[in-house]
Amino acid sequence: MTTKKLLLVLALGFSFLTTNLLADDTKARAIMEKVDARDDGKTLEQDMLMVLIDKNGNKRNRDIKSYGKDFAEDEHRIMFFKSPADVKNTAFLTYDYDESSRDDDQWLYLPALKKVKRIPSSDKSSSFMGSDFSYFDMTDRDLEDYDFKLLKETEVRGKKVWMIEAAPRTVKVVKESGYTKSIALVRQDNYVVVRSIGFMKNNKKKYLDVRKLHKEGGVWLIDEMTMTTKKGKSTVHKTILKFSNIKLNKAINDNMFTTRRLEKGM
Repeated sequence: MTTKKLLLVLALGFSFLTTNLLADDTKARAIMEKVDARDDGKTLEQDMLMVLIDKNGNKRNRDIKSYGKDFAEDEHRIMFFKSPADVKNTAFLTYDYDESSRDDDQWLYLPALKKVKRIPSSDKSSSFMGSDFSYFDMTDRDLEDYDFKLLKETEVRGKKVWMIEAAPRTVKVVKESGYTKSIALVRQDNYVVVRSIGFMKNNKKKYLDVRKLHKEGGVWLIDEMTMTTKKGKSTVHKTILKFSNIKLNKAINDNMFTTRRLEKGM
């Protein structure tokens, strides 16, 4: 998926149902609307290195090829796992729909079963390929599903940020996401979510940190980010994502984003 969409999902996905307790803040909503509207290109092709680190510090690397493309107001994304052998040729496809009443579609191709599996809403809080990201994290969300509150202004790595809390307006989002509360830190100069803390229903927390990013052709792109799951002060698991060989706004055939292509592979 595009990193902009992922960061927005993480900012909104970690949410707490506080009906009538968290009134919508006009300034906070305006900020999140700019986060959502930030240009992330018409197409994006990139290599991804996913590093999975367990509580003992043991590491597993996964090499991934990712493609994304805008289809009018909707966005389609596909990922192909290239290595290691136990996940090679696994593929993941997402259709993010702009229409708020329509649930996003997700499919996972498992080469061992030679079968494409559709991810139901009830499974979206599950871990994505053993990482600290969930299937829910891999889809976009409608801002109208949330109330926002601006908590304060602070700094991250010398850059001014807004600290914003989000709360869902329906129970459905809480059940689907698995999260109970969120706080996101949005950089004031580029509207990128650079950090967030997510409170999960199992009393664990997830910490997002965008470590490196750069600007290309007027678009801010993420080079490296981490997601760390903690219980208390102890780290349960950590995922590092590194992006390279980024190709922005290059031609990508529409046929790349089909369930048939999941089975065919790269």
